[in-house]
Amino acid sequence: MEPIKVQSEGGLNVTLTIRLLMHGKEVGSIIGKKGETVKKMREDSGARINISEGNCPERIVTITGPTDAIFKAFAMIAYKFEEDIINSMSNSPATSKPPVTLRLVVPASQCGSLIGKGGSKIKEMRESTGAQVQVAGDMLPNSTERAVTISGAPEAIIQCVKQICVVMLESPPKGATIPYRPKPASTPVIFSGGQVRADPLGASTANLSLLLQHQPLPAYTIQGQYAIPHPDQQVWMPVTRPVLMNSPFPMI
Repeated sequence: MEPIKVQSEGGLNVTLTIRLLMHGKEVGSIIGKKGETVKKMREDSGARINISEGNCPERIVTITGPTDAIFKAFAMIAYKFEEDIINSMSNSPATSKPPVTLRLVVPASQCGSLIGKGGSKIKEMRESTGAQVQVAGDMLPNSTERAVTISGAPEAIIQCVKQICVVMLESPPKGATIPYRPKPASTPVIFSGGQVRADPLGASTANLSLLLQHQPLPAYTIQGQYAIPHPDQQVWMPVTRPVLMNSPFPMI
């Protein structure tokens, strides 16, 4: 990981908060063994780096600090991801090195300024930094934020992040921002009785209870995250009668 010297824009000691959206594997790379990597990043950059909790496929990494500290933190993350790519290529037949990719989470009200009139600003960023920049058209679920994807060499990404930070300082978000919060990975188990549990063991126990009570199991149609009961369809499950061993009387 190469150290990089970055001066804050305009010599101002401005504090910013930048949010990144990362997959679990990327977060693991940032944290490192026993948290050593993220600890070093915090100490060397001077930025606060926080990682959202939860069993989610995606996590939010929040970087807060003066502009120069943020640029240093981004440089360390970008070089770490490039190092991971190089290591993964040692066991791969691929010959061309894929670019480093970072995903920023930006309030939708600031995305217009990043794109510019007729796409002029985003075009300028691409040409001046050599990085690929894409702003998602749709907002992230249950939020007023969009994903901004930056791909390229670490040096190009760092220069692009600088320009994005300048735009965000010049054009603050308008109105209230609803931050994106990734959903947990565990999917609830929906079963008869209208109860929802996350553990399949609980579901099987409840179904067994229903069987012992000789109750019918209504049929469901899964639509998205909801279970719609079909009252006209009843699914009956047979109850196995107990067998009495060594009984002189036959079972009826």
